[in-house]
Amino acid sequence: MTNTNPQKIDEVLTRGVDEVIDKDHLEKELKSGRQLRVKFGIDPTSPDLHLGHSIPLRKLRQFQDLGHKVILLIGDFTATIGDPSGRTTQRKQLTEKEVKANMKDYVKQAGKILNLKKAEIRYNSEWYGKKGAMFLMELASKFTVARVIERDDFKQRLKDDVDISMLELTYPLLQGYDSVELKADVEIGGRDQKFNLLMGRKVQKRYDMPEQDIMTFPLLEGVDGSKKMSKSLGNYIGLTEVPAQMYGKIMSIPDELMWKYFNLLTNVSSEEIKQIKEDKQKLLISPINIKARLAREIISVFHSEKEAQNAEEEFNKIFRNKELPSDMPIFKTDKKVYPILDLLFDSKLVSSKSEAKRLVEQNAVEIQTGEKKEKVNDWKKEISLENGTIIKVGSRRFVKVVLKSEKLYRSAKK
Repeated sequence: MTNTNPQKIDEVLTRGVDEVIDKDHLEKELKSGRQLRVKFGIDPTSPDLHLGHSIPLRKLRQFQDLGHKVILLIGDFTATIGDPSGRTTQRKQLTEKEVKANMKDYVKQAGKILNLKKAEIRYNSEWYGKKGAMFLMELASKFTVARVIERDDFKQRLKDDVDISMLELTYPLLQGYDSVELKADVEIGGRDQKFNLLMGRKVQKRYDMPEQDIMTFPLLEGVDGSKKMSKSLGNYIGLTEVPAQMYGKIMSIPDELMWKYFNLLTNVSSEEIKQIKEDKQKLLISPINIKARLAREIISVFHSEKEAQNAEEEFNKIFRNKELPSDMPIFKTDKKVYPILDLLFDSKLVSSKSEAKRLVEQNAVEIQTGEKKEKVNDWKKEISLENGTIIKVGSRRFVKVVLKSEKLYRSAKK
């Protein structure tokens, strides 16, 4: 039997939820005590899960805590096609090798939220790897092109004279068929997945199965406060990032985004969030203290309360007290003179030399040797290094230089 507590069911149906189809039916099912099969699918298009992915994972955990069977479906087959949802151009196709590399730690990362021992972990290559052209012909024959291209992003691309590949047209059908194979009662996903989730209902109906209920969630803006959180945009907070890095990024979000993060990413009750809002309006609490609370709450979910506290202390040390971090990555080199772009790239402070050049031109790079600090604004400059030189990029990235030739590793780390 499952937990049929009306208050718990109401929270599952409303907290952080954008839309439920069919809400009355799903509420009735949840109150019936029958164990439902609740599906969430994710394509491994990059190696890291981020806070945006945690929203449906947290909802899965709520269903799990009520006693329902949750299914984490990793779309290792559909990832090679690419989900066209929200795309203005065709997504780059991934190879099987790229997909395997991306999904290597997906289950482990999801385990930060789900009880993996009670979850059903599936891969859609289980069935698509065994099916041939006849299956695809049968599936495609059950739908019209008009029905598939009625989605908004396809309409826009046709209007803009941007090509839509035949492969992209099959994606929603394949995602929908996943629900047939998994016998899903419920499927959840972001607001941008609504067309695909509804397609799951249609595909199930064509295969004479009960139609799944669907639940969608708001899309989470990244730390820039404007665009959807995405690794490709560099505005994401990864589930596996160290606490200090997570803390700094959360503290950088725009003030108006705090409430959405509280509602979608924390266990703080709706009543308490409302009270914090009122206290802010009465000037009883400052935005920086609210964000500090938010950062602690989120980090406690993915790490621990102790690590959240340590991250806060480290943040205050660096940003409020203007001190150096307690622990910095070490960059070991034989060179005593280093071109600045090479130095930033080789020390892994940036992901490319073009990024390094941009940061130098933005006056975001500082070199500290002993008590001397120097801003670097010439991207052609060569930097003279000493043992213990500190390179700082922006406000959160630091590296300490260790010259191998001097063999002073231990002292440099102190």
